[in-house]
Amino acid sequence: AAMAEDETLPVVTFGSLMTEGTALSRRGQHDKALGCFNDALKLRAGDKHCLITRSKCFLKLGDTENSLKDAEASLKIDKTFPEGLYQKAETLYTMGDFEFALVFYHRGRRLRPDIHKFQLGINKAEEAIINCLGNPSAVKLENTEELCFVSRQAEVQKKDNQQQQNKPTKDQKRAKKQSPKTERQLLGELYADKAYLEKLLKDEDLMQSSTRQGIKVMDLVLDGISYLNHRRDFWQQQKPMYARVYERKLLRQGRMQDKKRKSSDIGRSIAKDMEDIELCLARGSAEESCRKAERMLRKIQGWTEEEVPNKNELIGNLHSCIGNAHLAMGQMEAALHSHKMDLDFARKNALTDAVSRALDNIGHVYARIGRFQQAINTWEEKIPLAQSSLEKAWLFHEIGRCYLELDKAEEAQDYGQKSLQSADEDGDVEWQLHATVLVAQAQATAQFKTVKLKDHRSAIMNFERALEKAKLVPSEAAQNGIIAALDNVSKSFIAELKKSHKEAMTVPSQQGTCRSHLCAQKWEKKSTFLFSTLEFPQHPFPCKY
Repeated sequence: AAMAEDETLPVVTFGSLMTEGTALSRRGQHDKALGCFNDALKLRAGDKHCLITRSKCFLKLGDTENSLKDAEASLKIDKTFPEGLYQKAETLYTMGDFEFALVFYHRGRRLRPDIHKFQLGINKAEEAIINCLGNPSAVKLENTEELCFVSRQAEVQKKDNQQQQNKPTKDQKRAKKQSPKTERQLLGELYADKAYLEKLLKDEDLMQSSTRQGIKVMDLVLDGISYLNHRRDFWQQQKPMYARVYERKLLRQGRMQDKKRKSSDIGRSIAKDMEDIELCLARGSAEESCRKAERMLRKIQGWTEEEVPNKNELIGNLHSCIGNAHLAMGQMEAALHSHKMDLDFARKNALTDAVSRALDNIGHVYARIGRFQQAINTWEEKIPLAQSSLEKAWLFHEIGRCYLELDKAEEAQDYGQKSLQSADEDGDVEWQLHATVLVAQAQATAQFKTVKLKDHRSAIMNFERALEKAKLVPSEAAQNGIIAALDNVSKSFIAELKKSHKEAMTVPSQQGTCRSHLCAQKWEKKSTFLFSTLEFPQHPFPCKY
């Protein structure tokens, strides 16, 4: 039966105790964790890793003496144990022995320079020492009298005797109080707790009473006050009041500098946010881009012009971004509203570039929804604001396309010629291609209306020029679209030639082989040869709108 009971008991190992203790310590249950580490050391006495974990546990519980003993015990096993050196330094620092802590931080860094926490320990220990003693560079020693060695020794001995006589007892030290203002600054939120405990001391009946466990209430209150006094003294040593005053002075200076840097920091933040908004739109996330732009617009409207000098320009730019996002989502009315707000804001603040941008976007929205005449009116207003030949080439082309959609071939051809001229000035082959195609399409539209063979020939010649430029870009889609359009115009041209030949044959004086018939046969052979070597697309050259 005894053997059966032994078999059912769980097996406790060193590893399981360490794991359980570490888990309890992370949850803040340091008392229970300490029991696990004690049991683990019974199974494997002198394990340096377990000693360090128990030392950390003691330190969390405020038992610095046992924490230091465990850290030193691990170093007796291994003098170069980095965790032991660090734990000893941390314990000494908590005890207020900043100089000794600094020694062990340095020793650990020499052994393991790759462990960054040693350098952090050095920094905080040096800072604590300077706060306690002051900066050595600020101390100036002056020798005003020449004293002999004996007289100096006698003076020192006399002072020591006086200090021993005047030295206060522990009770006197404990009774000595600092000013409430100083204590409040040192204790912070704990000052109210200490004031409450001191108030309880005045209640004599309460102080004479005891708890159920037999502990006097006065002892508990005094222990609490003593603990708070120890913490106050520790914080006073670690960061005395003069150091706090100096820090506040530095803080005020830092705030002044922060105000100067704030504008530049805000500018960098705005630039990054604008880049994110444009990037979202470019990636196809129009909804996210719109949401970010609207959020940023509300934020900028809450800032002053001192914080954001170009506030008005940014607000207009964000309205433009919101309009572009609505356009990408197919919300045309919302897009038009945002771009009109951009235009109004730009005109109120005399922002010429913003006016040009807003007119551009408004015309684009009008063209997308089929209101071509309004698009033409808007873009014609933008013409004086165009700054480069390439911008003019684009603008004239867009206006010409709108006229073509309205079946106004003559105006479309006129703007196509202007676009081609601007593209030639800039030397941009791609826009030369677009302008040439626009002219050819306008001429083709005109010949369908007027049935002039001259317009047929001009349209065919311009399509052929466009085809040559499409090969230079190169653009396979453009080439296929131009070939399809050229095929349609050529077939129409051949049909007109044949029609004129039939009409001529009905006249007796013109019977026989007329010139138009020969021309039709010749062009039919040419077009057959041209198109037999190329694949025709199913759709013609796509219209921008």
